[in-house]
Amino acid sequence: MENKFKSLNEFVEKIDQMKKQDKMDLSSDQDLSLAIMNLISIEEHFFFTAEKTGKNEYFDLLQEVRQMRGDLLRKIIKEYEGEVWCISKHLLAASMRLMEVGTKQQGMGNKEEARELFHKSYDLYGMFWALNMKLIGTDDVKKAGGIEENIGIKKIDENALNKHDKNPSGFTGKLRELVRKAIDCCIE
Repeated sequence: MENKFKSLNEFVEKIDQMKKQDKMDLSSDQDLSLAIMNLISIEEHFFFTAEKTGKNEYFDLLQEVRQMRGDLLRKIIKEYEGEVWCISKHLLAASMRLMEVGTKQQGMGNKEEARELFHKSYDLYGMFWALNMKLIGTDDVKKAGGIEENIGIKKIDENALNKHDKNPSGFTGKLRELVRKAIDCCIE
């Protein structure tokens, strides 16, 4: 893991090189990723509306939105192996949900709870980009989620996560910093 994150400068250089070779337009892809998040949410709403109303035409609309979401996701995820496609979709979906719950908490005056949810949302969003820019692999995502091969889910060390830690230094802390640097270097 450390080898992939040798320095933030190497990461920024990699982003700059990809931009020079016209391999990516991170600002457009970020906008597209947010649109995809909303399409995932629309799929969920069509599902629940179909079930609540008993009207099957909502399932047809769900399928149309699902097709659109898949087409757009292919614009960001050009190459993938194994479960990366599905992991990517779920990272975006979870990020969007945590953002929405954080916004509701903030509206209720629970600012600290909202900030924690926003940070988690951003960490998942960062994981999506790191995975799809091939900065990390699925093994890294599994480790970050507390999953070990042949063991299943392991307990995360209680000292590893501290809600009072303003600068997390673990996997998601590094990922958050990498995403910030990538976004900063892409603002024109």
